[in-house]
Amino acid sequence: MKKILLLFIAITSIANAQKKDFTLEEIWNGSFRTERMNELNSMNGDFYTLLNFNRETRSTSVDKYSYETLEKVGTIVDSKNLNNLKYFETYAFNNNETKLILGVDIEPIYRRSTLGIFYVYDIASKSLQLIDKDKIQEPTFSPDSKKIAYAKNNNIYIKNLETNTTTQITFDGKKNNIINGICDWVYEEEFAFVRAFKWSNDSKNIAYLRFDESEVPTFSMDIYGKTLYPTQKVFKYPKAGEKNSIVTLNLYNVSNQKSTKIDLGNYEYIPRFKWTKDANILSATTLNRHQNNLNLYIVNANDFTTKIILNETDPAYVDVTDNLTFLKDNSFIWTSEKDGFNHIYYYSKNGKLINQVTKGNWEVTDFYGVDENLKTVFYQSTENGSINRTVYSIKLNGKNKTLLSANTGTNDASFSKNKHYFINTFSSASTPPIYTLYSENGKKLKEVLNNNALANKLKDYQLSPKEFFTLKTPNGNFNAWMIKPTNFNPKNKYPLFMTQYSGPGSQSVSNSWNSYNDYWYELLAEKGYVIVCVDGRGTGFKGRDFKKVTYKELGKYEVQDQIEAAKELGKKPFIDASEIGIWGWSYGGFMSANCILKGNDVFKMAIAVAPVTSWRFYDSIYTERYMQTPQENPSGYDDNSPLNFANQLKGKLLLVHGSGDDNVHFQNSMRFSNALIEANKPFDEAIYPDRTHGIYRGKNTRLHLYNKMTKFIEQNLKTNKQLTIKL
Repeated sequence: MKKILLLFIAITSIANAQKKDFTLEEIWNGSFRTERMNELNSMNGDFYTLLNFNRETRSTSVDKYSYETLEKVGTIVDSKNLNNLKYFETYAFNNNETKLILGVDIEPIYRRSTLGIFYVYDIASKSLQLIDKDKIQEPTFSPDSKKIAYAKNNNIYIKNLETNTTTQITFDGKKNNIINGICDWVYEEEFAFVRAFKWSNDSKNIAYLRFDESEVPTFSMDIYGKTLYPTQKVFKYPKAGEKNSIVTLNLYNVSNQKSTKIDLGNYEYIPRFKWTKDANILSATTLNRHQNNLNLYIVNANDFTTKIILNETDPAYVDVTDNLTFLKDNSFIWTSEKDGFNHIYYYSKNGKLINQVTKGNWEVTDFYGVDENLKTVFYQSTENGSINRTVYSIKLNGKNKTLLSANTGTNDASFSKNKHYFINTFSSASTPPIYTLYSENGKKLKEVLNNNALANKLKDYQLSPKEFFTLKTPNGNFNAWMIKPTNFNPKNKYPLFMTQYSGPGSQSVSNSWNSYNDYWYELLAEKGYVIVCVDGRGTGFKGRDFKKVTYKELGKYEVQDQIEAAKELGKKPFIDASEIGIWGWSYGGFMSANCILKGNDVFKMAIAVAPVTSWRFYDSIYTERYMQTPQENPSGYDDNSPLNFANQLKGKLLLVHGSGDDNVHFQNSMRFSNALIEANKPFDEAIYPDRTHGIYRGKNTRLHLYNKMTKFIEQNLKTNKQLTIKL
């Protein structure tokens, strides 16, 4: 019997030895990149367009495809045929798809905002018209296609395409003072939009936000670059408890060229505004500073009167989404977690509840829209488990729910404009993305694209599957996954390396395909580590109460949960409880720093990348949503700040930050470094000059970082490389 077992072990070892180990060079040079569809633009009718690049002619084109056949049916514009434009990077249609805006020389400003040179291309005449000789932001067709509104130097302009004349409609824009039509830094980052102006459906009015950031404190960063003297990046950044921009909603009448400020009562933020189906009615959402009292207004563009048609409050905070959808009669769809889980609601145009469309102890995670002819709503949810995503349709009356995606894992739908078709993107922890065309009733029509080549390539590598499980701890039962070495022996002891993010409403344990980090975890597993990820309290998609338990105490319950999770995992016979490490980035870095301080008897080492070290340093909108202000809640800020517990460090800590991080400022790591120095605690540090929050720009940046972290783990978490098999 022993001989047979030894022979089996020998054969298995030989098979494993023949497989390749992952390398950091391969991971970060894109060797395991998935094939993805170019972002498609749904057209009127059953067609869509793609932006394609021709390597032979070095030109770009907008090509038209049929949803029914997925075949190319024509080319709308190709830069090789444009005399003054050798290429373009972006495109956008007008309403009737007779013209496009083409963008070139696009340069980033912050996370979402860009500047560029833009042209209008007329499909019929094949003519090209420059919008402005300078770089501008967010050019947008009027619905009648006769004009384009855009922002430049913090002001809004209108280009008349028929007369080729430009009208400036705001005049007080000034850097770090007044912004018209474009969001300030904190709105862009936390409310996730840039263009703060919108045409009415009849092209007669433009609604826009005006930001007065004159009293917002200024933040500056040194940019080291390659010049003799560093330069400075200076911008307005409201930290928690500091003054925000004063934001107002305005209506500009194109005919009389007059702007009118709209009275929306008492509020701190205007996180959303959009025109309804009625060209004279604008909607606007306001929030108080605590973000726990939301009003939905309708604004009459003729007489500027306003009315609240929906009010939503929450003991903690109300989430802002993009799901507000108006139907032809101005009734509307709204999503809310007021019954404890995020669901779809249907209201009349006056704000009277018609029906709660979806119900249950699960979450609607995406809203895809409505087919009004069929009175059908399309959405994504966690009905198949909180780590999975499934696509459904349901009638507005809440009946005839239909499953549209059959596979278990992560399904995401991209619907045609008329909702007749959708392309479903499916992946799981074991299946790389597959793109499939479906009809609106869920009938599978055709596979569009798969990643079989990648799946076959990975068969040559030491790849250990993610094992999903529920981890039971004294604080609750949590979603988790584990990766073991491919030659795992349950009779051996392995060091444990934990990964997490843990931020409010986030999810790290999901049944979806690999990120770059997942390949890194596979590499670490083959070096002899067991990798585990646990989503504790405060993370998302398990209901309101699970998510919002961390309110006013960011870093308290989440840290407790990671510590308890490590203790429970340490009880497993194959885990060496004396060799446990943890890492994280951003919020996850905040967590890992806290864990090695408050859990210094559990964690032997930690890596904190771009961490928040005091929520007093972070922006107002994000921080106060979960913490209120430092003036109102000082203990919530200070009792969970790594700065105040530096003297508790026992294990090994690697602190990493980019000096050009405009989001989580380098200040966080500098203050933490100083606290550790004053406590006479040794630690390791890596500073990446001028890199932003993602620490990725520049040659070999990510490769250098992951080499640094890998070596740090190897030096500070011991592995048992001599596997002993007890027979």
